[in-house]
Amino acid sequence: MGRFTNPRDLYFGEGARHEVKNLKGKKAVIVSGGHSMRRGGFLQDVQKDLEDAGFEVKLFEGVESDPSIETVQKGAKFMQDFGPDWIVAIGGGSPIDAAKAMWVFYEYPDEKFDNIIQPFSFPELRHKAHFCAISSTSGTATEVTAFSVITDYEHGIKYPLADFNITPDVAIVDPELTYSMPQKLCAHTGMDALTHCLEAYVSTAASMFTDADALHGIREITQWLPVSYTGDHEGRKHMHEAQCLAGLAFSSGLLGIVHSMAHKTGAAFENGHIIHGAANAMYLGKAIQWNSKDPRAHERYAYVAKEILHLPGTTDDQLIDSLVEKIRSMNDELHIPQSINNYANGGVKADETGEPVMVSEKEFLEKLPTIAANAVQDACTPENPRETKAEDFEKILKCCYYDEPVNF
Repeated sequence: MGRFTNPRDLYFGEGARHEVKNLKGKKAVIVSGGHSMRRGGFLQDVQKDLEDAGFEVKLFEGVESDPSIETVQKGAKFMQDFGPDWIVAIGGGSPIDAAKAMWVFYEYPDEKFDNIIQPFSFPELRHKAHFCAISSTSGTATEVTAFSVITDYEHGIKYPLADFNITPDVAIVDPELTYSMPQKLCAHTGMDALTHCLEAYVSTAASMFTDADALHGIREITQWLPVSYTGDHEGRKHMHEAQCLAGLAFSSGLLGIVHSMAHKTGAAFENGHIIHGAANAMYLGKAIQWNSKDPRAHERYAYVAKEILHLPGTTDDQLIDSLVEKIRSMNDELHIPQSINNYANGGVKADETGEPVMVSEKEFLEKLPTIAANAVQDACTPENPRETKAEDFEKILKCCYYDEPVNF
């Protein structure tokens, strides 16, 4: 039996954020990240609309990028003290992901984090609160997904939490929130969305329902991400909706080893984080080369190249090469590094900016066996089309470090 789970309601278009005024309840907590939502007036809009609807509202602000277990626990305690019947998360992936995890510990204060890192093991939610997500970036699509990524800084591991219980009840996709999104963030989140589509399409959990979203998402993202990167509002509208399609695809169709490697390398190194979207952009072509040895994935990648993107090639192998080259050309156009050994802090190219490479060869090789072992255990690995063991991850990650083709 398959399953396709989405929010009950999805509102989209300019001004869609004001739909919160139609929520029903008594108390609402708004979870947000840095200052961008307040600076743009969006946080105030949502707070006023909720108050006009009769809610008592409290704010939990300042969720960091790559939210920590500690922030989740702090937010859950905040909710336990206040007792909201609606949790409204606004911003990028970080505050929405954090709020999803807070929701679990708000409803179940004695639950252990170690229990919920097991995929699809959450207790049943909605006894105390419902959840509304308002996204401000065009990539994670966490506003429609059953996923949340939380970082254990003590052990340097990002945990993808996965359970249909944390699919939001209401998703709001308002492109106005993205118009001031910085160019680099647009690039990284956009390539994250493209990765969602391509991984969901070849996943062993894919279905007709997820395929429809993934394929149209691929078409839209490849066309509109470079336009969105320039700040064009029409491009931003298309990308905000396309990344949401990608979320609908992967929330039920699941992901693969691009995300496994991104999760396990993201917080593993001493001198900074490998930004999630940049990691996906660097690893995506390598994973396609690895997975294309699987007959079904091989056929599907070639279909994308020929029928969706109209890339050159007369054989499936040539079409897959064209698909990998298309991803590389997009990375170049968006100024994203092609490999870890050209990655500088902030997700920029070391050779283009003069910034030092963030991850030294010595540190990479020392930590590689642990990263590879952790990647095997990642929640995204089981549905990858080609079985990937620890020794495989080591070889693929070396290709990601040195920018070498995966031909094994």
